[in-house]
Amino acid sequence: MQHLQAAKTLVWQYLQQLPGNTANAPTATDSRPTLERFFKPDAQCHVFHPINEVHGIEAMHAKFWQPLLQAFPNLERRCDLFFAGDFDGRFCGGAGTWVTAHGYLMGTMTQDWLGIPATGDTVWVRIGEFYRVEGGKIVDARILLDLVDVMRQAGIEVLPRSTGARIIVPGPQMHDGLLLGESDPVQSKLSMDSLDRMIGGLKSFNQKDLKSMGMHAFWHPEMMWYGPCGIGTSRQVEGFQKHHQKPFLHAFPDRVGGNHISRISEGHFIASTGWPSVHATHMGDYLGAPATNKPISMRVADWWRREGDILRENWVMIDLPELLLQMGVDLFARMSQGGLK
Repeated sequence: MQHLQAAKTLVWQYLQQLPGNTANAPTATDSRPTLERFFKPDAQCHVFHPINEVHGIEAMHAKFWQPLLQAFPNLERRCDLFFAGDFDGRFCGGAGTWVTAHGYLMGTMTQDWLGIPATGDTVWVRIGEFYRVEGGKIVDARILLDLVDVMRQAGIEVLPRSTGARIIVPGPQMHDGLLLGESDPVQSKLSMDSLDRMIGGLKSFNQKDLKSMGMHAFWHPEMMWYGPCGIGTSRQVEGFQKHHQKPFLHAFPDRVGGNHISRISEGHFIASTGWPSVHATHMGDYLGAPATNKPISMRVADWWRREGDILRENWVMIDLPELLLQMGVDLFARMSQGGLK
């Protein structure tokens, strides 16, 4: 377990340095000293659309961190989930030690960012991160931000209003999501087992009836599902099915998920991400986009909290701008035109 603690210490220190603490940088927007301290020089970084793939420290600074810190000069991090685990790479690679985090970046948006107009006010930017650590350095990063929600906060609606609740997504109910110390490996295995059972249920979908997946057996009666802006937050299996599963499976009935580059558990928490994680055919309208009958893929990240032998909470992020682009809808172009009319 010592290697997990070392990896967590490394990534936690990095998260405290960027954003907010610029003691090691000559200016508030110079992220390079911190990146050089924690990342391997040729580290791979896979991030949300429209940034997408960036390789190496200089590109990470120029394409991601510098513009973000210029737009939010007083940016700070609010981390609600933080834990680590080892993954064997059984699905599509990614074997090694991974550390994950979920929460918000928050600050005053004083300049435009990625074409999103500055609000001059406080903006909450939901963020989910996965970092693979090797030889005392971060060598691979997967980062998703909820840009649709940032656009919404800037007063521009680029998707139909979420049918689920639009909220600042909370951390875990028990406020116990920051696992900075060691965890019981027995509990970690129980958590992964609970996830595997639920994924088995998802795979039993008969492409007709939601009941074929038997979701009530895997989820707490008062489960919470925290989706991205455009889908929203829901409660109980019935809410989850109404606001997410039913419209999702209407659009993508042949979806195949679980193509994970990382799937880890620690204590009562589990996380996974894939790049892409899901493959499907776009057979029905989704988020206002009519069916194209074309193959699509989805960048997805999930975090779960187990309670007993079932799942209680699920935090979900999807790179919706990248997904909608495959469906013929450019959300950034729509934003530049003032959003939905």
